[in-house]
Amino acid sequence: MAVAAGRTGRPTLAVVGATGAVGTVMLQILSHRADIWGEIRLIASPRSAGRKLAVRGEEVEVLALAEEVFDGVDVALFDVPDEVAERWAPIAAAKGAVVVDNSGAFRMDPEVPLVVPEVNPHALRVRPRGIVANPSCTTLCMIVALGALHAEYGLRELVASSYQAVSGAGRAGVDTLRRQISLVAGTELGTSPGDVRRAVGDATGPFPEPVALNVVPWAGEARADGWSSAEMKVRDETRKVLGRPTLPVAVTCVRVPVVTAHSLTLHARFESEVTVAKAREILATAPGVVLFDDPGTGEFPTPADVVGTDPTWVGRVRRALDDPTALDFFVCGDNLRKGSALNTVQIAELVADARA
Repeated sequence: MAVAAGRTGRPTLAVVGATGAVGTVMLQILSHRADIWGEIRLIASPRSAGRKLAVRGEEVEVLALAEEVFDGVDVALFDVPDEVAERWAPIAAAKGAVVVDNSGAFRMDPEVPLVVPEVNPHALRVRPRGIVANPSCTTLCMIVALGALHAEYGLRELVASSYQAVSGAGRAGVDTLRRQISLVAGTELGTSPGDVRRAVGDATGPFPEPVALNVVPWAGEARADGWSSAEMKVRDETRKVLGRPTLPVAVTCVRVPVVTAHSLTLHARFESEVTVAKAREILATAPGVVLFDDPGTGEFPTPADVVGTDPTWVGRVRRALDDPTALDFFVCGDNLRKGSALNTVQIAELVADARA
């Protein structure tokens, strides 16, 4: 699908869901990256129409979501709930826009490519529905590093545990953690069974248990045989992005009392023997990856250091003690930047570059 130039000779971009948490980060990223766009059109629900938001140093009025707002749009970034994307993304595509969707509505559609520019940019070439999907934030916080190792060694099995920030559950997740922190701060809570739960009461927000002074081994909705939807997303998306539809993947998702930046521990088995020295070389030179790995001097990535940055940070790189084909390592990334907004913008830039 060709992308037509706008009136300025540069493509017109729409940001749908511009007032949300990820939409806000998208506008920040668009303001700091190379300015390749003509008009940037901001779109949200009718209740947000008329607000003005800053992008590229200018105040832009938010438009209400409607069919006519996609007239003349070349690329449309969507960060909206699944049901909104299911309805409106095909409408935008029918108007001639290439849609880059950050929801879960189209990720596993065989006619919609699931793209991470550092890993599988070639998948962007074929988009019969005019829609490109963005992986979930947990997948994106690990897949760039994992993809670089896969390109060298060939991944044959993955076991992952996530430590997911509350912002992955939206603003309600962040508000819940901050409220719970205020309840437990300055107390002796966390020393007796159930004391944190009693103090928090029903104020658990989008989580099934208190997240302050706690970790919650659950994210998403229930799926068959005890798995969660978040765990199945990471499994399915990793397979699709890497082009390995039968790759064995086992994931456990855990929510932790961190505001922003997801972390994961990965046990990755490859087709051939690995060495730490070569793995470190691959990671140190991979686009979008920062190797930060010297535990002896206290150097390894943590959410408190990674938040607000774009790369995937990698540390604790070790060869498995009992398997010369396996690596164990720790990854950390900002779930609102590379985990959502940045990857979406990068895809849009590839689309724009293809038309130039």
